Amino acid sequence: MVLALAGCAAEERAPASDNVPPPPAAGERGRIVFLGTSLTAGLGLDPDQAYPAIIQRKLDAEGLPFEAVNAGVSGETSASARRRIDWLLRQPASVLVIETGANDGLRGLEVDSLRSNIQAVIDAAGQQSPKPAIVLVGMRAPPNLGSDYSRRFDRVYTELARENALPLVPFLLEGVAGRAALNQADMIHPTAQGQQRMAETVWTVLEPLLRRRA
Repeated sequence: MVLALAGCAAEERAPASDNVPPPPAAGERGRIVFLGTSLTAGLGLDPDQAYPAIIQRKLDAEGLPFEAVNAGVSGETSASARRRIDWLLRQPASVLVIETGANDGLRGLEVDSLRSNIQAVIDAAGQQSPKPAIVLVGMRAPPNLGSDYSRRFDRVYTELARENALPLVPFLLEGVAGRAALNQADMIHPTAQGQQRMAETVWTVLEPLLRRRA
């Protein structure tokens, strides 16, 4: 069962080999916290159709001892994700999946602020003991904001992943964005089938990370 909860480049961080989920306490499952927007929350769908719930079923099928926590909040920007990350990590997490920025892009918010806020979330997670492994989920800006904005926006995720030695899901909506059959009437929020595709996209990056703990 999935639990649901309602500027400049940084210096190089720890090598990727350090980004391994810490072992949970004896007899417990590790928590995978999916920090995200309405895309993660599964707006317009039953919670069991959102991609974290689908990933939970994959975890159970593979016998991986983790619990998926859906911490997606509709309308959240990277600034509000930054404000609540300490609260989210009051309970230890084995893995933090960071999906934020979609609403920054829709509102045309400053790209430097997006970068700063995501870096602050990464840094906050790094202050936890033990530190969770982190997966960064990429997003793309709407094309109507111009090519320069889109280019700078997209680059935030690849650069932060490289600078912090983090695994990156290049684009959460790969194969989903712009496809009417996989989106609800607003053409923003995926259908259940779209969420299934998103789960596969995230799982491709997440599964190897989880298995590295063995």
